[in-house]
Order: sequence, then C-alpha cells, then structure tokens
Amino acid sequence: MIMADVKKIATRESYGNALAACGAKYPNLVVLDADLAGATKTGVFQKAFPDRHIDCGIAECNMTGIAAGLATCGKIPFISSFAMFAAGRNFEQVRNSIGYPHLNVKIGATHAGITVGEDGATHQCNEDVALMRTIPGMTVIVPADDVEAKAAVEAAINYEGPVYLRFGRAAVPVINDNPDYKFEIGRGVVLKEGKDVTIVASGICVAEALAAAEKLAADGVDAEVINIHTIKPLDEDMIVASAKKTGRVITVEEHSVIGGLGSAVCDALCAKQPTPVLKIGVNDTFGESGPAAALVVKYGLDGESIYQKAKEFLE
Repeated sequence: MIMADVKKIATRESYGNALAACGAKYPNLVVLDADLAGATKTGVFQKAFPDRHIDCGIAECNMTGIAAGLATCGKIPFISSFAMFAAGRNFEQVRNSIGYPHLNVKIGATHAGITVGEDGATHQCNEDVALMRTIPGMTVIVPADDVEAKAAVEAAINYEGPVYLRFGRAAVPVINDNPDYKFEIGRGVVLKEGKDVTIVASGICVAEALAAAEKLAADGVDAEVINIHTIKPLDEDMIVASAKKTGRVITVEEHSVIGGLGSAVCDALCAKQPTPVLKIGVNDTFGESGPAAALVVKYGLDGESIYQKAKEFLE
C-alpha cells in the first residue's frame, strides 16, 4: 500500500467525535475543558450537548476538582486539555482528587508528544505516561489511530475508575480498520507474527513499527509487531510469551524512554522473562519547534530510523 493512499486522522479528532457519538447513549457523560475546546475537539460534543459541556477557563486544577465532585454525584466526567497541562500542571490534583479516592473521572489529554510540532518544547509533553503510570489505580491508554481512539473512549466510559487517555495533534494512518478489530482495556494486539525479534509499540509509533517490520522482512528478519494501547495495566502475558519466542525486544514510543512503555515492558520482562531490550523513544531530552513529520524523523521515531536501530541491535 502506498502511504499517500492511507487515510490519516488525528486522534484528537477521533476523541471529539467519539464523545459526541456517545452523548445520547450515556446521559451521565459530561465533558469539561480548559478554554481549549476548539483544539482538544471537545467542541464537537459541546455543539451537540451544550448543557453537558463546561468550559472551566484556563484553570486546569479547578477543572479537575469540579470533575471529581461530579463523579461523586454519579456523572461520568471527561476533563480535557493539552497533555502538558492535563498531566503536568495538573499532577497533584489528579493524584489527590481523582487517584486517591479512586473516582470515576476520565482524562482526555490531547497534543501529547513531539508531534505537537510548532508549539515547541514547552508544550511537547514526553513525560505524561510516566507521571500517570505512577498513580495507583490509574489506567493509561495510548491509542494508535482513529479506530482505536474511538473504541478507547467508549471503553473508558464503561470502565469504573480513573482513566488517562493520550491523544495527538497530528494526523496518523488508520491501521485498525479491519472488521475483526476488537479493543479491550489491558489487552495488547499482535498485528504481525514473527520469530526473530519483537517490536512493541504504542500510539503513533505503531504504524512506524509496521513500516520498520516490512523493511526488516526484506532483509530476511521476521519481526513480530505488538500494539500495546494500554500501558497500564500492561498485557504482560502477551509480551512475555513473545519475548520467550523471539529472544529480543524493541519498544517504540513517542514519549521519554524513561518511565513510559519501554520501562513498563522492562519491568515485566526483568521479573518474568529476562530479555535484551532496546528502548526507542525520546532520549532524556526536551523537544523543539518544527513540523511534526520532521521532528518524528529527527528524533528517530519513523519507520526508517526504527529499521536502522533494529538492524544494529540484531547484529
């Protein structure tokens, strides 16, 4: 398939559309935003259900407290802002007002990672998964595409407890549009079976991992590709079984290599199946301003870069 023919949709668009689509089905669903409804796409829900959308202004911590209160009254609140604010600025409120009482609040964080692009390092949150993973009882989901993002939103609505959902600004290829696709919190998806190396990816890096696997196949390397959309709870059984089969694991994420998918996979493997692991991600550095596609290449998260690093790792 030529990449130009691949349908591309930003997962923040999917988020807004999914909220609006779920509004009638779930009357207790309410959405809160911090003056960014146009960017986070919760404005789509606002247009359809104006009485159930609350613009809290540029006051993310207040928004979190309001959502916690709504959850105690039986509502299913989603709070939305950029990941830097929803997880970063907001960490203490999320921990103490949502995590500690284990309230049924969902955090829809958009504009995560370096693909925020021109907004630059201050807005490119590469630490949010690490922060949210550390909160006891927090479920952390990083959808790979439009199909998965929509499914994740409805799954979060039906899940009792706090959920952090990570969405992106840039359009990404739709890869899960096969009729037998099924989303289940905490369950990975084997997209390609292989025997020589396991590539575990999340978010925008899933499509790039598949591209890298194609390049490796041309070299006679049979890579297994696993989409881990739920970072916590991690599908440890799937990862351990694959590592046992292939003997080597590569993780790929649009996030710091510290504390994210790579760290979660290493935590699981060191306990259950010690295996050499190559972590590909943002290498303990801040991002920078630039076009999203160019940054993906510069930071080594594109298919070609993953392929080159995999070749070195497998030598």
